[in-house]
Amino acid sequence: MRALIINHESSAPVDGLQSALAERGWECEEHVVKGPGAELPDPAGFELVAPLGAAWSAHDPEVAPTIAPELALIRRAHDSGVPVLGICFGSQLLATALGGRTDRAARAEFGFVDVETDDASLVPSGPWFQFHNDRFFAPDGARVIARNDAAPQAFVLGRSMGVQFHPEITPDVLEQWLDGGASGVLRRAGLDPDTILAEVRAQAVRTSALMGALLDAFLTKVAPAHLPPRTRD
Repeated sequence: MRALIINHESSAPVDGLQSALAERGWECEEHVVKGPGAELPDPAGFELVAPLGAAWSAHDPEVAPTIAPELALIRRAHDSGVPVLGICFGSQLLATALGGRTDRAARAEFGFVDVETDDASLVPSGPWFQFHNDRFFAPDGARVIARNDAAPQAFVLGRSMGVQFHPEITPDVLEQWLDGGASGVLRRAGLDPDTILAEVRAQAVRTSALMGALLDAFLTKVAPAHLPPRTRD
């Protein structure tokens, strides 16, 4: 089983999603979208597509040329039955690709936050790690299954699911974000980056378990075990 992991701007350390997939026998292939004209593989060569987070806004006109190839890939994957698991910015891309939209959230969310869930067996209430300013508006026909007062937090449509939070967070991933500019974002929000990093380190075992449980639930309840056979030329 092969998963396509899509990062943005730069490659990230191995995160909780890739670790959970590897533990379950999956192979992960990472592609990084850096600017317009990104060349991405055919999703038919994979059993899972997972677009991850970014510092971009999916509704920013200046970002539109950069994300256009990725939106097309997500649409192709979803329409052909390849499951998509969108995380944070990836959930916003998934919503946009399938006919929804994004906008500024009611408030920014940073750190661990509880959510209200309609299906705790699929998306537990958390707390989940958050790092976002935007929110998705789910496409027609989607089922929003988690939310809080800042934004919708999870939706399901067909064999695809988007989550606004970061189940894949690890201390190494957060350290890269902080070095790349997230420290300034937190300080401007009145938060101490070292405190947030310490919380992620303290919660690492729990978040890893949550990531594994979320992945298992996604693969069995949203993208059933009879995943589509990979097509080859």
